[in-house]
Amino acid sequence: MGLERLINLADIERAARRRLPRPIFDIIAGGAGDEVSLRANQVAYERIRLRPRALVDVSRRDVATTVLGKPVSMPVLLDPAGYQRMASSEAELAVARAAGAMGTGFALSTVSSYPLETVAQLATGPKWFQLYLPPGDASETAELVDRAAAAGYDALCLTVDTTMRALRERDVRNRFSLPLKMTPRLLAAGAVRPRWSLDFLRGSVGRGTAAGFSQKMLSIKAAGSALSSTMRPVTEADFKLVRERWSGPLVIKGILRGDEAARMIEMGADGVVVSNHGGRQLDGVPATIEALPEIVDAVGDRGEVFIDGGVRRGTDVVKALAIGARAVLVGRPYVYGLAIGGEAGVRRVLQILHDETENAMGLLGCRSIDELSRDCVRVPREW
Repeated sequence: MGLERLINLADIERAARRRLPRPIFDIIAGGAGDEVSLRANQVAYERIRLRPRALVDVSRRDVATTVLGKPVSMPVLLDPAGYQRMASSEAELAVARAAGAMGTGFALSTVSSYPLETVAQLATGPKWFQLYLPPGDASETAELVDRAAAAGYDALCLTVDTTMRALRERDVRNRFSLPLKMTPRLLAAGAVRPRWSLDFLRGSVGRGTAAGFSQKMLSIKAAGSALSSTMRPVTEADFKLVRERWSGPLVIKGILRGDEAARMIEMGADGVVVSNHGGRQLDGVPATIEALPEIVDAVGDRGEVFIDGGVRRGTDVVKALAIGARAVLVGRPYVYGLAIGGEAGVRRVLQILHDETENAMGLLGCRSIDELSRDCVRVPREW
């Protein structure tokens, strides 16, 4: 099937489900616990109503904006996602090229499949480096920060919601572990997905960004009812170390409370990402769009607020921006695009969101991102 026949992100996801072995699809699609927060991220957008304006000439529309002072063609960025080689051997290389071709930005995960320096060389738009803290001493953190600076990353995105490994039951049942190995279970699933298997087997394994650090950071093993691995939580001391070491914009990812968002800004952050890790950490937390109004109000004009989780339509993008987000980040959708079409698949995801956002904005009676405001939406009162 040609990519042009996939007309929305649900089509992209269905195609990825057909392409990927079941355990690999589950790794990408799954969440924590009963996956309540995973589902809520999408469903919550349906509770917001759009309020169109009339008698507005919207024959010309522009969805371009800026993020942290850098121009982008659309208010949609690509979220950090680790171990992308599970989806395609092109992994982050294809993602960087696709983001550049579409005029937008991306964030590279610490646990990327290719080194941050290699990916940076392919980037032509804004690029962020997402930081997990290595399990060693502070010198390892400093080394990662310095490498990102030397490679020319525009912003550092410090993730603060991975204090410990979450209970992701799909992965436990599938006996998922890293580094990814061709176990009997995966071999059986891969036998009915031959295109994925051939791509995985002949693709270069490479050394990712975190290669050379403690293998505890790179290894995950299914054990009992949880996944065991070493995740070092971020403390105030770590925050201060990173802020002092990094001279560029610093964005804190994993915030769901207004008071915490304000605290991050007061400590020196330039922005926050409203995120529940795609419903993959603590199950039962609010949907990110539900938390957005409180956080936007708490931050005010002191920093930029971004949001991820649950965005599947251009109308979702418009709703988030109307409430006050600077831009949205998408994760699973572009990984699905990567799985089915490499760079072209990621571009297709971005093109769909660009076109849907432009369409929704015009039908709403807005000609530019700047014209979106809370007057354009009606949100549930309890938010």
